[in-house]
Amino acid sequence: MALTIEEVRAIARLARLQLTAEEEERFASQLSDVLDYAARLREVDTSEIPPTASVLPMSAPLRPDEVRPCLPREQLLASAPDSEGGLFRVPRVLELEP
Repeated sequence: MALTIEEVRAIARLARLQLTAEEEERFASQLSDVLDYAARLREVDTSEIPPTASVLPMSAPLRPDEVRPCLPREQLLASAPDSEGGLFRVPRVLELEP
């Protein structure tokens, strides 16, 4: 499927790209090749292939959920650069209006 220069310009405008005349010619050729390849892929018979979410086997190493004790608050706050009243103190990111 050969793209016209006008179609390439429309695509470039949507992508907010400014192309030179040379780039428009080059991209017209390259994008046409991509569309031709996609058309060839549509011709492949996939009726016997089940749909999959991934081509890789699902093998995520998961551990069972179990309740475990957490670190004491004092130990956690000891690694914080600043704390106050048993909580982490962080720099203000929003200015409050008077």
